Amino acid sequence: MTDEDHNPSSTHPPLPPTPEDERFARLRQLRSRRVGISTYKRLLTEHGTAQNALAALPQVARAAGVSDYRICPEGVVQAEMKAARAAGAQLVTLGEPPYPDTLAEIADAPPFLWALGDLTLLSRPMISLVGARNASSLGARMAKALARDLGAAGFVVVSGLARGVDAAAHLAALDTGTIAVQAGGIDIMYPAENTELARSIATTGLRLSEQPMGLQPMARHFPGRNRIISGLSRATIVVEAAAKSGSLITARDALDQGRDVLAVPGHPFDARAAGCNMLLRDGATLIRSAADVIEVLGAARTETPDLPLIAQAAPEKRSLRESAALHAQILSRLGPSPVAEDQLIRDLETPAAQVAPALVDLELDGQIARRPGGLLSRVV
Repeated sequence: MTDEDHNPSSTHPPLPPTPEDERFARLRQLRSRRVGISTYKRLLTEHGTAQNALAALPQVARAAGVSDYRICPEGVVQAEMKAARAAGAQLVTLGEPPYPDTLAEIADAPPFLWALGDLTLLSRPMISLVGARNASSLGARMAKALARDLGAAGFVVVSGLARGVDAAAHLAALDTGTIAVQAGGIDIMYPAENTELARSIATTGLRLSEQPMGLQPMARHFPGRNRIISGLSRATIVVEAAAKSGSLITARDALDQGRDVLAVPGHPFDARAAGCNMLLRDGATLIRSAADVIEVLGAARTETPDLPLIAQAAPEKRSLRESAALHAQILSRLGPSPVAEDQLIRDLETPAAQVAPALVDLELDGQIARRPGGLLSRVV
């Protein structure tokens, strides 16, 4: 027997890493100290594989003046993947299905996302809806109306699972599709008051995070979370936002990513509307309803396992005179006693797609009020 028979590796090159091995090594590389997305991409480009990049990391660190550098231990990534399996989370990898094309287009697209829920939502058209944590009652109602109507038009509503506008948007879109992007680990419920909502989203929608499992969110994690919210979406809608707020960071991210920014106007004396009014002053598109959003973006087109391919036509533009006439018709049929919204639409003999925006206009004007159970009444 020759030496070659005893040691086959002496004449044959090592087997290339399997996709699973390479994915593990890439996650280990990304979790290593002082490796951000730009460094991660540069090392992969320079060294070809994650395993080669990991081997080069200590030398790269020494060249940068960091001594005694250690790459992320294998056990750390193994523990993360074990925690993900326990939580039922799946790893979504940049460059592989079902990673969404819209997010892959941004310069700092996350290489990995932990996902919990319905991954098919990532293939549908998405719109982000963000706003104040201390949302007013009117702001929360506006967020719900937008999310509900955009969901009915075929869009997936994306937000950040915060209290206020985010929570209102997710809640209204549970039945049609919503994605929550979390600042901490996907298995961490934050804020605690949205725990039940988060569980519902994992059941009927989707939760995403680029952070390791078990990571408690800190202030520095939220700006990164915001760029994912805007990056997933064709447009970002800001409902209420103070002059300095995370929602404006999301809006700026959207602009940097070449996406549309839409804003709901507010009263100049309301501090919660200052950010939206600033965006409008600087060129954002003013919206009053989902119909305005659909008009800006065009028809949504989506396919799901249970529904045929559908196309939503942009609503007909109505003149001011026609809008005023519809408002008058609605008000003439409403009084202090609540009336069911669907009954009102039948009485008007007008398509719901035209009535819904008019109802939002009248609600914003304070002329009508929504009651529990889908009821409407006139404010007198």
